[in-house]
Amino acid sequence: MEPRFDLMANDLGAKIAKRIYNVALAIVDSPLPRVTQDLVMLRASQINGCGFCVDYHTKDAAAAGETAVRVNLVAAWRESTVFTDAERAALELTEQGTRIADAHPGVSDETWSRVREHYTDDQIAALVSLIAMINANNRLNVIIRNPGGSYQPGQFADMAD
Repeated sequence: MEPRFDLMANDLGAKIAKRIYNVALAIVDSPLPRVTQDLVMLRASQINGCGFCVDYHTKDAAAAGETAVRVNLVAAWRESTVFTDAERAALELTEQGTRIADAHPGVSDETWSRVREHYTDDQIAALVSLIAMINANNRLNVIIRNPGGSYQPGQFADMAD
């Protein structure tokens, strides 16, 4: 499968991608645990069918020391015992925040309450922003049909301002 369009080869596309990457860096530097960030990005990417992002976030999670068992069970987190209550709350928020367009009623009060139990205001700001940003990235990559399989951990490190 070949991409429809090389966003990075286009001046405007590269400029936009760099801005998006810098927003991602602000989230990475937030107090939201990195492992939670990896799980959230992977789950949203699975839901959205973004092969490039599933490849990216699977490999980054592994490079950061995440176990294969946990990475493989993200898609079935509800039926798994390997995630903390805080991670489960974040994954539930990710699913509800990602499926808004699927006639989902949005984020339930119960889910929001579970998130509030486990995360500070700064962590919630990062978590909500992360969910929004990964969904935007998924859509960019799915629209241009950017395939998974070739990502190497750290390959975008030179994009930062």
